Amino acid sequence: MSRQIGDIPTRTFGPGEVIFRQGDDAKGEAFLVHLGTVEIRIKVGEEQRLVNTLKKGELLGDFALFRNAPRSATAIAAEPVTLMVLPANRLDHMVRSNPALAMAIIRDLANRMLAAEDRAREAETRAAAAEERAKNAETRAAGSEGRTG
Repeated sequence: MSRQIGDIPTRTFGPGEVIFRQGDDAKGEAFLVHLGTVEIRIKVGEEQRLVNTLKKGELLGDFALFRNAPRSATAIAAEPVTLMVLPANRLDHMVRSNPALAMAIIRDLANRMLAAEDRAREAETRAAAAEERAKNAETRAAGSEGRTG
């Protein structure tokens, strides 16, 4: 459903509704969470992994606009959600005319980048541990074969 808050259009979503999917065209829009919470999920293999939860006052869908690329994640309403729609030109104007907003967005982008790096390091650590377990299992299996032969 669409409405307006002042001169800004809004969209509402019910719990579990998809706001946009990873790979979708950004359609020149970002959003500001006005009410509710939004889950951000990325597809890893066949699994959707929760990477962030956004609440009132947080920007959503800005990566695609800043990168001029498709959506990098899927956004799902975790509860009833109202989003303020920010067309790319309006977001651009807001960032250029409001240094405090620009700094807040830069901080947020940096924090998201660091969180992604942390997840990548954790994944590497888990993969290395799994490789070590597999190697140990192979060594044990080869040792037990030697005893039975």
